[in-house]
Amino acid sequence: MVRVVFAEDNYLVREGTAALLQGSDEVELLGTARALDELLSSVEELEPDVVLTDIRMPPTNTTEGIDAAKRIRAEHPDIGVVVLSQFAEEEYAYELLKDGAAGLGYLLKERIADVTEVVRALNEVSKGGSVLDPKIVEALVSAKDRMAQSPLAKLTEREREVLDHMAQGKNNASIAQSLFLTERAVEKHINSLFHKLGLSEETAVHRRVMAVLAFLRETGV
Repeated sequence: MVRVVFAEDNYLVREGTAALLQGSDEVELLGTARALDELLSSVEELEPDVVLTDIRMPPTNTTEGIDAAKRIRAEHPDIGVVVLSQFAEEEYAYELLKDGAAGLGYLLKERIADVTEVVRALNEVSKGGSVLDPKIVEALVSAKDRMAQSPLAKLTEREREVLDHMAQGKNNASIAQSLFLTERAVEKHINSLFHKLGLSEETAVHRRVMAVLAFLRETGV
């Protein structure tokens, strides 16, 4: 079971989500918090595997969730964090993941209704993986027409196709199968688009996520 602390200032949302999480046999809900200071204290006291937190909560109701995620990951690198947002705000996703995607997730609040999907995300980030909401991916993929002035304009049509499939969460083998390419050819296209987007030599997972987020940020979805 993944051990979770949940932070949300809205009473009904907090209690309803807590009930859903407690109903899963894959989750142990250690506690809940209503504000940034309560969340950080709960993390110190309870030492969860992962934190699920709203992006906005007291004291300022702006970006406390992102602030908490960065602090928790810096001070407790073994604890994953999934941030929830009401809207598909690409600038927040970029801000959350720009310094490293490992152990972080960004989901829309509407996903809460599907506890299986939320649990999958919690498990993924608790193991050091990354999760990006499908609706954000859909938005960035559909915004190709607005990319003319972005660094993504440097990509060839094939490289854009490969990036589209990366945004859908596919690995190299799946991309190769979908595009009728060899895995070696896919690797070459990915390395080329990494170079054109000016991504630093990070881990493969980090670079893939940052490539998708560069797509999202530059298209101005």
